[in-house]
Amino acid sequence: MSLVQTSLQLTLPQSPFPPLAVGFMGLGTGYLVYGTQELFGYPPRDERVDLAMGIWGVWMPGFMQFLTGTYLFLGLTLFGTFTASPPLYMAALAFTAFGVHWFAMGWIRLRRADARANIGMTVAFLALSVLGIIVFFKAGDNPVGGLFIGLACVYVTEFFATLAPDVPRLRPAERALGFFHLGTGLWLIYLVFAVALDFILKYTLPV
Repeated sequence: MSLVQTSLQLTLPQSPFPPLAVGFMGLGTGYLVYGTQELFGYPPRDERVDLAMGIWGVWMPGFMQFLTGTYLFLGLTLFGTFTASPPLYMAALAFTAFGVHWFAMGWIRLRRADARANIGMTVAFLALSVLGIIVFFKAGDNPVGGLFIGLACVYVTEFFATLAPDVPRLRPAERALGFFHLGTGLWLIYLVFAVALDFILKYTLPV
């Protein structure tokens, strides 16, 4: 009796178009939605506002980043469509993790659950942000490295904002979180423009 070993390998043509702009657009929109409310208090928080913001959080930064990360991982690991740029592995990790994270964040806001449970999350995602800083600056991709600096600032301030309900003197951290959400969100919108214009019209904007 002999054993016959067979393997199935599916290889698709390599693509120069990773869906980075999709993930950037999703996270950028989410940050602008949340940052406006956190920094300026508009609209004032109530049940209806939390419901609306939760829906935005699940779909834009949640679904669009998760879709991008999954697409990148499939292209990198199964189909061989994105092999020229190893930093895309970091992008796939970040988009996937941040996407699932925003599913949770949006649902917490939608259900008005206790956000103090997020304290451990802020540590984990600060670490992921530092990892992104190391990878992208080392790879010479300074604009995306700068994005991860913004993300690190978000999670440092979110750590303190999460403690604010129990430590009233930390309440200014909630507005600081809005500031970093807005600033990083605007940088993400720039990255959307840069990626789209570079791919479509052959611009050479830094990204």
